[in-house]
Formats: sequence, C-alpha cells, structure tokens
Amino acid sequence: MSTIVDPVDVAGTAATSLLRFATAGSVDDGKSTLVGRLLHDSKSVLADQLEAVERASLGRGQEAPDLALLTDGLRAEREQGITIDVAYRYFATPRRRFILADTPGHVQYTRNMVTGASTAELAVVLVDARNGVVEQTRRHAAVAALLRVPHVVLAVNKMDLVDYAEPVFAAIAEEFTAYAASLGVPEITAIPISALAGDNVVTPSTNMDWYGGPTVLEHLETVPVVADPSEDPARFPVQYVIRPQTPELPDYRGYAGQIASGVLRVGDAVTVLPSGRTSTIEALDVLGEAVDVAWAPQSVTVRLADDLDISRGDLIAPAAAPPATTQDVEATVCHVADRPLKTGRRVLLKHTTRTVKAIVKDIPSRLTLADLSQHPAPGELAANDIGRVVLRTAEPLALDPYADSRRTGSFLLIDPADGTTLTAGMAGSAFAEAAEAAAANADDDAEWDF
Repeated sequence: MSTIVDPVDVAGTAATSLLRFATAGSVDDGKSTLVGRLLHDSKSVLADQLEAVERASLGRGQEAPDLALLTDGLRAEREQGITIDVAYRYFATPRRRFILADTPGHVQYTRNMVTGASTAELAVVLVDARNGVVEQTRRHAAVAALLRVPHVVLAVNKMDLVDYAEPVFAAIAEEFTAYAASLGVPEITAIPISALAGDNVVTPSTNMDWYGGPTVLEHLETVPVVADPSEDPARFPVQYVIRPQTPELPDYRGYAGQIASGVLRVGDAVTVLPSGRTSTIEALDVLGEAVDVAWAPQSVTVRLADDLDISRGDLIAPAAAPPATTQDVEATVCHVADRPLKTGRRVLLKHTTRTVKAIVKDIPSRLTLADLSQHPAPGELAANDIGRVVLRTAEPLALDPYADSRRTGSFLLIDPADGTTLTAGMAGSAFAEAAEAAAANADDDAEWDF
C-alpha cells in the first residue's frame, strides 16, 4: 500500500506546510518581545501596525519600538507590561506558514497556556539567562509533556545581559533538557537568543560565535511536522448528514466532516460507532469531486454501501481497527473555569462532534504545581488545577487514548446550565513512557504517579 506524506491541493500543487506553535515562560522572560521580533525581522508586520507600536512606545517614553506591543493588545496588558490572554498571530515565510500562540507566564493563567498549546506541534519555552530554570519553567515543561507536544524549543533569552557567556547557556540547557526528557518530551532543542537585540531570532548572532545551531526561525522552518497519515488508524467523526433529495440526487446520502486521523479509501470496510454497525465505503467526495482516497485533515463526504442510521456525533472507523467504546472515562484534565469542579457534578462531555451527559464520579488526585508532586483525593479542582478525574457518561463514547491521538483522545467538560467550558481533558495516562519509568524509580514523595 502506498503511503501519503505531502498533501496536495485539487490543482496538484504541493501545499505549503503549516506549523502551529506556542510560546511559554515566566513573567518578564520576554515571550512577547520574542514574538514581536520574530514578526518584525521576518517582515511579517504591516506598516500601519508598526507605526501604531512606535506611537505607543513613544507615549510610554521609549525611544525604540516596544515589539512586545505587537502581541500584547489588551489595554491591561499594555498598562501592566504583562501578557494576560493568548494572542494568536498568523504569518508566513517562503518555506512555511505559521500559527503562533503567545501564552501568559503568570501562574494564575496556566489554563491559557493549556489553551494555546493544546493544538501546538511545537512549544517555545523561554528562560531568562540571569535566572535559569525556575518553577514556572518546570510547570510549562510539565504542561507541554501532558499535552504531548512533540517538539520543545528552549530559548535562553537575554543572553546580552550575561555577556553572551557560553557556560551560562550550557548549564541552563543541560538542566532543562534532563528535566524535560524525564517527563517524556521526545525532542528538545536549546537556542541562545536575545529577543531585544535580535540575536539568533531570525538572523545568526555575531556575539555568540560559539553557537553553531539554527536560529529560532530556521528551526521553526525546518522542524518536521508533516507525518504520514497512513500510519494512524482512520477516525472520521460525522458532523453533518447530507440528504439533498432532489430530482438529480434522489438517493444521495453522504456523511460530511473532517478526517481526524488516518486515511479513508473507497472499498474500505468500516464500523460506525457507537452502534457497531458495519458497511463499506462506496464513494468519497472532496469539494464536490469524487476521489478514491482522502486523508487527515481533509474535509470530505463519505458515502457508504448500506443505508445506516448515522447522525452527527457518530464515528466512522476501520472495521479492523476501531477504538474501544466506553462509558467509564479516566483522564488527566486542566480545570479552566473559576467555579471548582467537584465530585458528583453533572456535566456535558464534548468529544469531537459528539456531546453526551456525564457525571464526575471521582477526582483521585491533583498535580501540585508548586513542586509537581501528587496530592491525593483533593475532592475538587480549582481554576488552573491539573488533576485526574473519573467520569461516567450516559452514552458510550469511541474514545482513543490521548497518547495515541490528540484529536480523538481529547474532550471538553461543559456546564449544562450555561454552556461554559469547565475543563479540558486528555483520556488515558498522564505522561509519556519516559516519565512513567522515571516515576517508578523515584522516591515516593517525588513520584509522577497519578
């Protein structure tokens, strides 16, 4: 069977690859300045935007433009000089398109970092070269590990304030790399930078000739993000049923949605979950044209050989490799609402296109962010808490472990009264195998055992 690596558009032209990445770090580590420098030096800032930043900077008594203002757009952010909400920016270079999320550094905004990094393929964690790895650095590394972000960049910022000293960078890089690797982060790249001066952000630094690696932009442009979708089992959440019932299409019945993972081919035997009924893919339509094969993340319409009772929220999967259906869900969650999540609370669980009623049966543990230790049986989760929960759903869910699929292994808990998002969840075990192995060998009070 041939593999599919590089998606093409309908005209047959290779599409420019897209990288979603997030920035994180402690307060005043320079995240927004890094993003501003990245946008400015890659010539991704419009003239009127730059003029507005220059005016705002002059109004604050600054001679040079404060590039952090390119992302810190809220008035409270500008007044306090901090990042409060996630700021999304879109830009492109000749080699790749980017969607970046500049996330806050304060402890009370941990939930915002979870939001920004939940879809990221790469996380840039900043460290102030003067302070080294601090508590918040470890916290953001833990969040990246929990979300299973495949690539992490350690950007050691403000190297100009430590005289561009290589030993300072080396010590920080060694400490962070060892810590992140123990959590199961698969790839860590360390880069010494000065976001304010522009060293190693877009252009190589003349002040650090001892560093021979890529700049931040070079790494973002070259890090591999295009995976072979045929390596993953196909998952197709049904979003909408198409029944035109027109004279031209009297018997047309199509199931529209976006392929979450894998590849669908005409002739494939499939199972519809949670009903468990089986059929065969008779046709695939993409942008109104019939195709023989489609892959994630394409939006398609699937037509089956049999007329089955299928509706929004059902999942079409290969008959040979369907996900298990369950009403008992164990997951790691980050609570994002101000109101605590307590045992016994009734919620709505939204998984892909399916929403079902659920109840919180138990909260076995909470991750203490101060020292990353386990706090057993907390009884509730407050805003920004990360912990383990056990849920019971009213209807079966076709849920993959988050370790196998970030799309079909994640879910949201929603307040049924007003529709407020309460919690972001990741089904299955908390950390990758490396972290679990490290936890098994650690002292009892330093375990990662959830």
